[in-house]
Amino acid sequence: MGRGTLRIYLGAAPGVGKTYAMLSEAHRRVERGTDCVVALVEHHDRPRTEVMLHGLEQVPRTEITYRSAVFTEMDVDAVLERAPAVALVDELAHTNVPGSRNAKRWQDVEELLKAGIDVISTVNIQHLESLGDVVESITGVRQQETLPDEVVRRADQIELVDMSPQALRRRMAHGNIYQPDKLDAALSNYFRPGNLTALRELALLWTADRVDEYLQQYRGEHNIRTTWQARERIVVGLTGGPEGRTLIRRASRMAAKGSGSEILAVYIARSDGLTSASPKELAVQRTLVEDVGGTFHHVIGDDIPAALLEFARGVNATQIVLGSSRRKTWQYIYGPGVGATVARESGPDLDVHIVTHEEVAKGRGLPIARGARLGRARIVSGWLVGVAGPVLLSLLLRSLENGPGLANDVLLFLFLTVAAALLGGLRPALASAAVGVMLLNYWFTPPTQTLTVQDPENFVAIVIFFAVAVAVSSVVDLAARRTHQAARLRAESEILSFLAGSVLRGETALDALLERVRETFAMESVALLERTSDVDPWTCAGSVGPAPVARPDDADVDMPVGDNMALALSGRVLPAEDRRVLGAFAAQAAVVLDRQRLVSEADRARRLAEGNRIRTALLAAVSHDLRTPLAGIKAAVSSLRSDDVAWSPEDEAELLEGIEDGADRLDHLVGNLLDMSRLQTGTVTPLIREIDLDEVVPMALGGVPEGSVDLDIPETLPMVAVDPGLLERVVANVVENAVKYSPGGEPIAVAASAHGERVELRVVDRGRGVPDEAKERIFEPFQRYGDAPRGAGVGLGLAVSRGFAEAMGGTLDAEDTPGGGLTMVLTLTAAPGRAQAGAALPAGATS
Repeated sequence: MGRGTLRIYLGAAPGVGKTYAMLSEAHRRVERGTDCVVALVEHHDRPRTEVMLHGLEQVPRTEITYRSAVFTEMDVDAVLERAPAVALVDELAHTNVPGSRNAKRWQDVEELLKAGIDVISTVNIQHLESLGDVVESITGVRQQETLPDEVVRRADQIELVDMSPQALRRRMAHGNIYQPDKLDAALSNYFRPGNLTALRELALLWTADRVDEYLQQYRGEHNIRTTWQARERIVVGLTGGPEGRTLIRRASRMAAKGSGSEILAVYIARSDGLTSASPKELAVQRTLVEDVGGTFHHVIGDDIPAALLEFARGVNATQIVLGSSRRKTWQYIYGPGVGATVARESGPDLDVHIVTHEEVAKGRGLPIARGARLGRARIVSGWLVGVAGPVLLSLLLRSLENGPGLANDVLLFLFLTVAAALLGGLRPALASAAVGVMLLNYWFTPPTQTLTVQDPENFVAIVIFFAVAVAVSSVVDLAARRTHQAARLRAESEILSFLAGSVLRGETALDALLERVRETFAMESVALLERTSDVDPWTCAGSVGPAPVARPDDADVDMPVGDNMALALSGRVLPAEDRRVLGAFAAQAAVVLDRQRLVSEADRARRLAEGNRIRTALLAAVSHDLRTPLAGIKAAVSSLRSDDVAWSPEDEAELLEGIEDGADRLDHLVGNLLDMSRLQTGTVTPLIREIDLDEVVPMALGGVPEGSVDLDIPETLPMVAVDPGLLERVVANVVENAVKYSPGGEPIAVAASAHGERVELRVVDRGRGVPDEAKERIFEPFQRYGDAPRGAGVGLGLAVSRGFAEAMGGTLDAEDTPGGGLTMVLTLTAAPGRAQAGAALPAGATS
């Protein structure tokens, strides 16, 4: 039995009509005779949705008891036993109740698909894992129920259920989504027009990307090479030269003019050795491309214009951005250049933009890292000039009635020999010299049309011609080889300098280094392999590129690093001269891998040391600070239960008050310990909302004596984006600490003020202050400053306060109070508007 198909109705927000559309599709299929059942549909008491369930077979749900409550979930076994052709499963991102068959509903759906059952489901855009942070920044609500993007991307069909924000708010106002008592809170919070517009744009863009994947697949299957201008895609051709930054910025401005435009920067490297671009400049340009929202691509191709056009058509690009040629005027004898060739061969479906820059006509410089080898085109050209050139020149000179004379004939043949040396090297030049001697002797030296030389002067001229031709050819070829060798050494020195700089900078990104190896040597994939001993199998410590090899024996090039590590490259066989630089890369990769592991081990050791320190301090706190109030409570209770003493009502009240005080102290200490534990384990998840400070701060002052605080919070102060509960704990801890150290009878000051996008709350006391070197130490766990009494706490109040402040996106710092004392400065993020915070988000908005 084959795998079932998955169809998903995707929406931007609750209430757009995903479930309704799914049920409508089910009715259409039932009318066509399809066996369709409702495995699980949540109608949320929406009348129109509930009506659509009529006439559809529903599989009974299974009941699960969790924490003395009964919940219902989809009965996967019952659906599998029923084995319908199509099953409806609502809310694909739903988290199942603990004790269910699977943790997530999409995993239940996966079982149905494997059983050959087609599934129709629904999901909101905010439930995709990759968009969690984006949705939280837009709505202020962190989605707790998410599913991997790949689950949705694997769907056979994705249908967007779209609705304008205004229409959705009208639907909500009519009571078609939430009950009347939840309308105001929903409309003023999650379902604000700005939120809905942003979520709608996310859904449209995500769906557009998925449609683009379908389009690329269709074009590949049908071998369609022409451009379909469904979306603006701008390809930037990079040479690795300094003009690349100008091209990237120009393409970014072009993309900004049209919504949804995409930038793809491509560098095309030749397949004959080290790349001809500076690794440092390419790294800068790659970073710039990523900063403007584009992607960087590395392509291998000897024919630069053809490879660039092939890439552009492969990604369905609409525009190509190239820089004006850096060639000098005389260098155009080698050809029209990449820009002109691409513009000529792009056809009507690709627009080519030639952008001017500061490096125009300044020269391309020496061809770096091509080695002493010449390209095939150069060699063929050298042989044509060296062999065919003299023949054509002979025909031309023979056609003239009065030739230029033997001396000039020799110079013309010598020119062709030098040209052959420049183009094809020594061998074409030697062949040109030999052919030139034969032709000069046969056609231009009396007696003509024979190989006999009558005049000794002519014989000497021919011999000198041959000797000069050979000497010039050798010198030209040697100069070309030395030039290429110098260029290669320069390229190698740049690469080795880059590696040395990365060592000094402490860069530890193994994938980035392997990607640099792949680009430098024009390889398809690179992998760093290791094993623990000679008999153990190889394991991959890191790789880049498609289909990296699993063993060094399977690679085209392998570079051993020690006894049990190797750098394996696939794509082509490298010449011997490239292996020196490859060895440097391999050694650096081993160093980076070791550094990563050492950093990881150091982090683990640091965490263990911190944990040991906290455990030691906790034991000290338990042994003294926690036992002190317990001892007081125990003594008071024992006294009250004693039959030997008749306590007066006043004595009993005093003992009971001591018990209550001890219990409060104990509760406070235990609360701080639990808070510190939450901070250490990273389980503090603030629920951010907009609120006024004057709603929270007064509630935090309940634990200090009346009259000990002067409060100054202006009514014009902006609202802050905080978790009210955590903010109350922070203020309470800081105020109680300030009151504790303030001189007797002198109140502390609590004042708030706005500074741009931040709001500061300052708690000022007139105590003895804290030295500068101790200002950070007082925020560490289990730290008391000065001669604080042992019974005053375990030293967690300020540590917990700073942890909570940072969890809300704020800061807590200590400053000196002018005139003496300490000021605690709590900095919070101001809310974007002055509107009062509404009620909490309705449950349906996040489910």
